[in-house]
Formats: sequence, C-alpha cells, structure tokens
Amino acid sequence: MSTTAIAARSTLRIATAGSVDDGKSTLIGRLLHDTKTVFEDQLKAVEKASRRYGDGETNLALLTDGLRAEREQGITIDVAHRYFATPARSFIVADTPGHAQYTRNMVTGASTSDVAIVLVDARHGVVDQTRRHALIASLLGVEAIVVAVNKMDLVGWSEDEFLRIASDVRTFVGALPQQLPVTAIPMSALLGDNVVDGSRHMPWYVGLPLLELLEQFDATPSALPGARVHVQRVIRPQGGPQADFRGYAGVVAAGTLSAGDAVTVLPSGRTTTVAAVHRWGAVVPAADSGHAVVVQLADDIDVARGDVLVVSHASVPPVVTEDIVADLCWMIDQPLVVGSRHWFKHGTRSGHAVVTAIEHRYDLVSPDHEPATELVLNDIGRVHLRLGTPIVADVYAHHAEGGRLILIDAATNTTAGAAMIVSATATSTAPS
Repeated sequence: MSTTAIAARSTLRIATAGSVDDGKSTLIGRLLHDTKTVFEDQLKAVEKASRRYGDGETNLALLTDGLRAEREQGITIDVAHRYFATPARSFIVADTPGHAQYTRNMVTGASTSDVAIVLVDARHGVVDQTRRHALIASLLGVEAIVVAVNKMDLVGWSEDEFLRIASDVRTFVGALPQQLPVTAIPMSALLGDNVVDGSRHMPWYVGLPLLELLEQFDATPSALPGARVHVQRVIRPQGGPQADFRGYAGVVAAGTLSAGDAVTVLPSGRTTTVAAVHRWGAVVPAADSGHAVVVQLADDIDVARGDVLVVSHASVPPVVTEDIVADLCWMIDQPLVVGSRHWFKHGTRSGHAVVTAIEHRYDLVSPDHEPATELVLNDIGRVHLRLGTPIVADVYAHHAEGGRLILIDAATNTTAGAAMIVSATATSTAPS
C-alpha cells in the first residue's frame, strides 16, 4: 500500500468486512468516537441502548447497527454507511454484513470502495468468511486490503499470533487472479489500540495505526481511461433568450472534460468538439470526474439519453457491444440459468438481456472455481450476456463505472444481479 502524502483533502471510500463477531461495527464506532464525530445526544442514546441490551458498558457498535434486529442479535444485516473527517481527508465507511447469506450486501458495499478492511478475530484466525471477503474485494477492484487483526487483548497481545494471521491472508490473496497489496495491523477496537492512536501493549508493532494509514493512502488511480459522460438528459429550453440552447446533462467519469476536447458520441460514432462546459449554471473551462455538467457540442448532431460522450484521445477506449462476459453476483431467490431473460441497466442505457452461457461459479473460500449450470442467491459466477441494445462498455478493472451493470427482474422490478464486465466483443470501437 502506498503511503504517499495527500496534498489536498480528498474522500476515501472504505468497506469493512469480516466474520460474525469480529468487531466491524465496534471498529467503526471507535473511529467515529475517537475522531469526535459523534454528537453528544447520539452518544447518550447509545449509552441508554447499551444498558437496555445488557452490555454493561458503552457499546460503540450501536453507533452503526441501526436496525432493531441488528441490535438485538448483535450482528450486521444491512449495509450501513457512516461519514467522518479529519484535517487530512474525509471518509465514507460501509459497514457490511459478515454472514454468508448477506454476501450480496457485502458486494453492494464494496462496489464503490477504494480500500477494504477485512477484520479477523485474533482468537480464531483466518476462517472461510475471511477468504470470502478477500476474494470479493479483489473481484470488485478495491486498490488494497487492510487486515485488521482484532481482539489482540484476548490473545495476550501475541506477536506470533498476529504474524501467523497476516501471513495466512497474504498467502491466500497472493494466489488470487487479481493481485492486491495487503497491510496487516494488530488492534483492539474495543480498547482503541492501533485504531486512532498507537498501542502501548504492542511495542513490537512499528507500523502506523489504522486511521493514520488511511489518511495517507493514495487513492488516485494510476491511469485514467479518458473522460466519459453518460448522457442523462437533453437540455432544450422552450422559448426565451436561450431557445436555441442545446446541452447534454450527465456526470463526468474517469478524467477531466475540457472545452475544446475532441469527443466521440457512442454508439453512433459521430465526432465533434466540446464547445462549452456548464457547471452550477456557469461556464467553466473544465470539469473533473464526479462533477455534474451540461455539455454543449460544436456541431448539431443527434445525441440522446443513453449515449456516451468519450474524449477521442482516450487511452483505453470503450467498446460498443451487445455481447459481454461478466462476473455476476446473483441477488434473488429465483436461480439464474442459461436462457434467463431480464432487463439490464448500464449507465443511463437500459434494455433486455439474456444469459447465453454460465462458465463457472466461484468457490469464494478458495482461489478455485467450479463448473455450474445455475447461480443461486449470493453466488458469484462468470456469465455470458447478449444485450438487446448496444452499450458503451469498459472492462471493470480499467474503469469500474463504465464496466458495471445490473440485471433487473422484469416481474418485480427488483435488482436481480450485479455484474462486473470482464471482456466484451466489439461491434465497433471509439477511435483512439
């Protein structure tokens, strides 16, 4: 993991994962408490709830376990997002469930994260859920894994136990197809050792405490594929002084879009240049990734919702395709089989999709996979999809936002699966 100093305040997205009772919610509660992000009335409510549930002391896990069932059972069921900040940067933390039956929730929480914190109970060591969450994190393209070896106070602050666990995780991650850097930290979330401050109980550990490590983590992508804007809406005022205005609203992804940039409109393939970029009602010279913009083009060409504006000099041009291969997490009770038909949504484009093949199902507790004829709830496998309308696809590993899509159950209109594009067969490609 890089510890390059962050020159300007930035937001780091974090997913926490681990087996049941490893202390995920307690860790996040400790971060919130020790960074003074908790309001006094919130803390009093947690103290009251702790007494009601018989915890005997302030249970910081209750700061994140918001559902009544979570508090009563002492487990995480749904994904809870929490926000806090330090002078160095801002953080968004997704507290994801540990139960295998909530794998889909872990996928949801990790899909937008930069770093995954995988907790391990020092008493139990690496278990199947540890391997499951490390594999899912690698499939979802996080940039690094932090192994938080928790509850070190219950193993006598043993350096040998910590080193054994750290080695086991590194060995497992090293065998995965997607290689990730792994950093291990011994800690006690309950007592606060190596969470925000260092630990006097473990003088043998010479690394950084968790918060300091996260503050210094460099989340800047090593290479951007080139700006894209998925068109959400065509802006055309009806009458008035702006009657001739035509702009295209969307969010910039994967780079910077500037006035004067040559762009290709996909899937049509027509080329033009950016005449102006509007943000917050004013013309700006450029907009960065994540900025909502309205783009004016130099030429009057046909652009509609679902089209994508791509800078023509993109280092990794997307592919216009109707056939994709993807790693898919299945999220509903009805099994996915070859021939299954669903709606799909990719960016601002939607249409019909049919499953043409299922290659395999991931074991999830080993680097291996097994042949499969169907995927059931919480399975992750590799599938082939034929789409009813072409999309502008990126490989997920190169550009996550352009490389993911969802399948929607047509009968219930619920999300049935989340897909990460592995490869795509080109109908045509954007010029480089």
